[in-house]
Amino acid sequence: MPFSLLTYNSLSLFAALLYLVSAASTFTSIKKGKRLTLSTLTLSSASISIFTHALLIAHSYSVNQIIANDFFSMLSLIFLVISLLFYVSAFSQAIDALAVIVFPLTALAILLNLGNALPEATGTIIDTPLQIHIVLSILSYGLLTVAAFQAIFLSIQEKQLHNRQLSGLINYLPPLQVMELLLFRVLSLGLFLLTFALATGFIFLDNIFAQHLAHKTLLSILAWLVFATLIVGRHYLGWRGQQAVKWTHAGYISLMLAYFGSKFVLERLLN
Repeated sequence: MPFSLLTYNSLSLFAALLYLVSAASTFTSIKKGKRLTLSTLTLSSASISIFTHALLIAHSYSVNQIIANDFFSMLSLIFLVISLLFYVSAFSQAIDALAVIVFPLTALAILLNLGNALPEATGTIIDTPLQIHIVLSILSYGLLTVAAFQAIFLSIQEKQLHNRQLSGLINYLPPLQVMELLLFRVLSLGLFLLTFALATGFIFLDNIFAQHLAHKTLLSILAWLVFATLIVGRHYLGWRGQQAVKWTHAGYISLMLAYFGSKFVLERLLN
């Protein structure tokens, strides 16, 4: 049964607040100079916030029995995927410091979708194969967003190491070699999913180069080419450091414009 507007907004505020509590708990640990682990407060608040966030996404699906694909619903779903990936990864990798960045942005995505308890149904019939394409696109975007965050921290970490002075969040990250390895693992998996997302788009969409899809398709293909070139360059030419960071950000910018740029223009500017 779909939530009422009051229930939906209350759960949204609750989830956003708990995301901020998780981020604040991590930030407090950093300020105290403690080595970061998943504290009880961070773990419990993050678990509840992700679960509540998932309920909100499930509610949006239940309204029209399709994935809500308006701009702010998609933004909320993307950040749910990112937060879940971060949460799972934090158990095996020392990336807890990223909670200070990931969770506040997720809270903001939820708040921007406040009041959207009954997203409008799309005018296009979305069958199961097409929804599979959408889910693959969301998962690939979520992974490559994580890679973009990692690249930012990798760049700062490398510059501080060259200056022989680590400070702030960077002091709590894994060694530079481990950060690079994690970056390329996430990039490889993200590229793998993006490949299937593009493939299913060509298969299941009647005309993937239709007027309202052309920019998204071309920018997604450009992003795929950039990420694929980076992976090949890493394997055969030993690309690393700032070169890898620049290619990661170039690919991500293209992908971000494909996912959100065209949607923002069509929905918010052109209505």
